[in-house]
Amino acid sequence: MDQKVNFLTVASHINWDEYFMLQAVMASFKSKDPNTKVGCVFVDDNNHQLSMGYNGQIAGIDETKTPWGNNRAVPLDQQKYAYVVHSEANAILHAKADLSHSRCYVTLFPCHECAKMIATLKVREVVFLSDKYSDSVENQIAKRIFDMSGVTYRELKLRHETVEQFTAYISAVIPK
Repeated sequence: MDQKVNFLTVASHINWDEYFMLQAVMASFKSKDPNTKVGCVFVDDNNHQLSMGYNGQIAGIDETKTPWGNNRAVPLDQQKYAYVVHSEANAILHAKADLSHSRCYVTLFPCHECAKMIATLKVREVVFLSDKYSDSVENQIAKRIFDMSGVTYRELKLRHETVEQFTAYISAVIPK
């Protein structure tokens, strides 16, 4: 009998970028925000997850007393923007390890407020899935902050094959 009968050639179907971005996508599913769901994962040089977060209301408050609407015609205290903590900030607040020199995987390019925190922590790189606010002043400020502080950033395009495999897997494990 062949002594190598159980030695198979194996490979992962996804790369590290896709793996961590899919984790960020899964984190975004926890968000209750009816308009924009964002997830974030911080990872070290050894591809170990350091922290994760999603956008949501302030921890521990009665969410029935805060708005989820985004109508900017009303005063700020009646808009979600006064109460929602961004995914990056949540991941930073809940980190149990040093985030310096880490990579940040986030489903939406960070705002300028989160960019300040990311740059201050000396995060090495931001990998994002969407940059839907690329034309906004706030987005341009965030990019300028990253450029001035040496934080690199790049968009990740998930391979169609990866999305199909993920969808097929989820469909296969959910009972009909």
